[in-house]
Amino acid sequence: MSTGASIKETIHNIGKKAYDAKFELSKMTEEKKNEILLKVAEALIDNSEIILKANEKDIKRGEANGMHKGLLDRLRLTDTRIMDMAEGIKQVVKLPDPIGNVLDDWNLENGLNIKKISVPLGVIGIIYESRPNVTADAFSLTFKAGNVVILKGGSDAIESNMAITNVIRDVIKENDHNPDYIQLIPFTDRSAVTELLSLREYVDVIIPRGSARLIKTVCENSMIPVIETGSGNCHIYVDKEADLHKAIPIIINAKTQRIGVCNAAESLVVHEDIKEEFLPLLQKAMNENNVELRADEDSIKILKDAKLANEEDFGTEYLDYILSVKTVKSVEEAIEHINKYNTGHSESIITKDKEAAEKFLKGIDAACVYVNASTRFTDGFQFGFGAEIGISTQKLHARGPMGLKELTSYKYAITGDGQIRK
Repeated sequence: MSTGASIKETIHNIGKKAYDAKFELSKMTEEKKNEILLKVAEALIDNSEIILKANEKDIKRGEANGMHKGLLDRLRLTDTRIMDMAEGIKQVVKLPDPIGNVLDDWNLENGLNIKKISVPLGVIGIIYESRPNVTADAFSLTFKAGNVVILKGGSDAIESNMAITNVIRDVIKENDHNPDYIQLIPFTDRSAVTELLSLREYVDVIIPRGSARLIKTVCENSMIPVIETGSGNCHIYVDKEADLHKAIPIIINAKTQRIGVCNAAESLVVHEDIKEEFLPLLQKAMNENNVELRADEDSIKILKDAKLANEEDFGTEYLDYILSVKTVKSVEEAIEHINKYNTGHSESIITKDKEAAEKFLKGIDAACVYVNASTRFTDGFQFGFGAEIGISTQKLHARGPMGLKELTSYKYAITGDGQIRK
């Protein structure tokens, strides 16, 4: 699309403009931020036709390139999904401003007063794939939390992302503010990512959203601190005390509602005491929903239509109509298996046994652990955060769905009356 030199120069300029803009944005009142966000929500709906036409170009290119149907689903926008984007922004408006809050306040014996105050992270670089709704979500959250954002979307969604970004920038400009509160890197060349990851002097944090390969690349090559949002190899464990009439709908929802998302279930773990009763019910339900089962040697004796699973199946995020199945002898073995293969995202147990549920809640190492519910609820909107930046699977700074509070840091304000240190 352009020469390497011009890519480097352009992205360096984007970083400089973002750095300058963060000081302007830090002065904006909550009322003004909310006013602009509401106008952005309205503008997205008003410009639906333009956005959908741009998205159709991306869809056609994806189909021509043989893009997987799960990824096409993540890429596709509809009137309903644009309405959802606008609703997400409106939900963010209703949330309290996370900036300027006194998190702690104390006095020292020498008379100094110390306040711990929430502040923006600054300039956030977000690298993401396929899902153009992330463009609007990322802006609403970073903006409300007083942060400037630099976006690097995937090449597959370039037209959609540009259309959405242009709508947002136009609204900001019309309100006499700096449109560089949001900037989209216009290059599809992979070197653009490398250049963004080198902007340590301008960018405060990088947040990658996408495939395990993308996240690994960012973590290994960034010169800027990274908040890792991991892939989702999510499990559901059906305990021997499970209510099977609840288990089947939960599994159907977690596996099939949207196959191309990180909170979809990819693996099923079943207690051996119920396999004779439960697995035929599972087979019937999965056949009705066109889900292929890949079962271990114990399960496949009952799941006649299944394929034999290998070691790789238990650690794979399929993003497809495929579900691996593993039988275990106890809740402890289920926990051990899940902790071995999971990605720290979302895990669920189906059981009526409170003791088993408590063991599972305590024993599973993941950002979100469910009892008798679908993993599909791991989502900022569902958690009441409005929208989300991503699902953090690391343990430093943020974990799980990242909303407004996770996009802030803090500083100490110390007030004295002539004190000197002795």
